[in-house]
Amino acid sequence: MERVGTGIGWRPEIAGVVERMPGIDWVEVVAENVCPGHLPDSLLRLRGRGVTVVPHGVSLGLGGAERPDPARLAALAERAQVLGSPLVTEHIAFVRAGGPMTASPRLEAGHLLPVPRTRDALDVLCENVRIAQDALPVPLAVENIAALFSWPGEEMTEGQFLYELADRTGVRLLIDVANLYTNHVNRGEDPGLALAELPLEAIAYVHVAGGFERDGVWHDSHAHPVPQPVLDILTDLASRVAPPGVLLERDENFPGPAELTGEVEAIRTAVEKGRASGRAPAGSARPSPRAAEPSAGTEPARRGLALAQTALLSALVAGTPVPEGFDRMRLKVQARALAGKRADVVAKVAPELPEILGAAYRPAYLAYAQGHPMTGGYRRDALDFAEQLWRAGRPEDARARRELREWWLERSGPVPRSQRPAVRLARATRRALLRR
Repeated sequence: MERVGTGIGWRPEIAGVVERMPGIDWVEVVAENVCPGHLPDSLLRLRGRGVTVVPHGVSLGLGGAERPDPARLAALAERAQVLGSPLVTEHIAFVRAGGPMTASPRLEAGHLLPVPRTRDALDVLCENVRIAQDALPVPLAVENIAALFSWPGEEMTEGQFLYELADRTGVRLLIDVANLYTNHVNRGEDPGLALAELPLEAIAYVHVAGGFERDGVWHDSHAHPVPQPVLDILTDLASRVAPPGVLLERDENFPGPAELTGEVEAIRTAVEKGRASGRAPAGSARPSPRAAEPSAGTEPARRGLALAQTALLSALVAGTPVPEGFDRMRLKVQARALAGKRADVVAKVAPELPEILGAAYRPAYLAYAQGHPMTGGYRRDALDFAEQLWRAGRPEDARARRELREWWLERSGPVPRSQRPAVRLARATRRALLRR
């Protein structure tokens, strides 16, 4: 990507604020949250002003054992074309496991989970990245993620893993300095070492975000102010290379316009401080991909990775035994975090459920999540939760239970219940009888 300057993650809740913020050169949108045929007016106005918009995907699962889903790739490509984007971005993570490769039910994490830094996992990731690159109309950049735990038996540091990935595929890197800090707190990894090992010329742009610490674990929340240690890592990076773009991510708990503008200014100041103190060049060139090494194929590596990721994800979301070598306490923290995120996202995609259930929503959902892994995305999860609840005779309040059942009936079929012919006919008949 050409040099684009300072940006911010566009979210509907702060759309108006983003449009009025001074010094915003570009924005990033969650790809899955925009519909190509119905772009928000705010994004259209920004595009009309010449502001670059980059789609940021979260559901490809490039680090998973399966090859990327062609339908998901086509959807990401369509968003890049509609938005006129210079590139698209995704994550080095797996988000689902199970299925035919393991002869077990498919499981959804609902979250980005770390890939083991092994040679086999790297081979699979490189092939998946090449498949994605071939399917997309613009260059791809991939992001390092934050993690609460480490895989046993890892063979490379994060910097080495990313260097090999970029060297073998030519993919650009989206470096999240907040994630480097998270991995420093949670996994004892040195952010400076990671930066020293990275192919800095491959950096497409940089993410900055906030989080919070609880019981010695750093949670990458994107809902808190950016802490000084994260800004310090950004300064270190800017002293080594001039990043084409730097962007603030904020997903919820949005502050007022002045505070949000202050966070962007702090990011800009951290970059300028790094440039003044370092030897960063004016720009950087995109690396050429290394020719693919001859191999017997990735199928054996895919099968092994599929089994390992399925066993781990099952332990996190279905309560099966923790695979050998993992930190049990850290996985327990991760399992709680996954369940909490499911509850939060379901409340967003189906806001009627918290309204119907009131204060009982969250404890009821967390109890449900313990025995019901997510298998079909958040909307399906919301429907399954509501059905399980009202079929069990809950909530105890008859009116709330009736509302919950009506909500489920309205949404559980291929078309809304209120729009089905039989329902429309019954309502029309009832209205005609009442007029007599």
